[in-house]
Amino acid sequence: MHINKVVLHPEKYPTRELYPFDLEIFQTAPEIIFNSPVTFFAGENGSGKSTFLKAICRKCGIHIWEDTSGARVNNNPYENLLFEFMDVEWQAGPVPGSYFSSQIFHDFARYLDEWARADPGMLEYFGGESLLTQSHGQSLISFFQARYAIKGLYLMDEPETALSPKSQLKLLKILRENGDTGKAQFIINSHSPILLAYPDALIYDFDSIPIKTIRYEETEYYQIYKDFMNNTEKYLAEL
Repeated sequence: MHINKVVLHPEKYPTRELYPFDLEIFQTAPEIIFNSPVTFFAGENGSGKSTFLKAICRKCGIHIWEDTSGARVNNNPYENLLFEFMDVEWQAGPVPGSYFSSQIFHDFARYLDEWARADPGMLEYFGGESLLTQSHGQSLISFFQARYAIKGLYLMDEPETALSPKSQLKLLKILRENGDTGKAQFIINSHSPILLAYPDALIYDFDSIPIKTIRYEETEYYQIYKDFMNNTEKYLAEL
């Protein structure tokens, strides 16, 4: 592990009225322990998973590729400030890393193409092909294979979004190959019962207050998918 734990300081929050400080989950979970090379955040959309993941990124000095130039109808000055009220305990000092979200991956791939005009050798790092010329799923796997072989802390927000089940299995293998070596540590938001099946992964349930760890078989994703496969006709009859 590169980080051992994250500690929140609710007593220092600047407000309890606006997001994300109004979420009870951030007021009742002062300490999150990381004792597995792969940790998952599971829970419904809006539960705070992505906000917490980005806050860890910012606290660890990991850049988030995102366009912040667009105007907002309702501006929340506190939206991205959770990291200012947390501490990260490193195992042996800070390491580099990256943040992944399929929403911003296309921008990265486009920038890479522009850089490769001046230095075509950069594409060798990603299998020798432009990420834009590959299918979205193929380009993601090429990126994962290249990036996660390097020692670092890697945070991923729903990587399964553009991946077929077969590609999710490929990602699962990449996580296993690099997580087991001790080089890479992964913290992942996911709804995928395939990815959540990572052996001995630590799974935090963001639908529980306070946040708690659960077993793979206890996740709602596993239970719903399993029940749907076993009772497909029942679900279709209810449509």
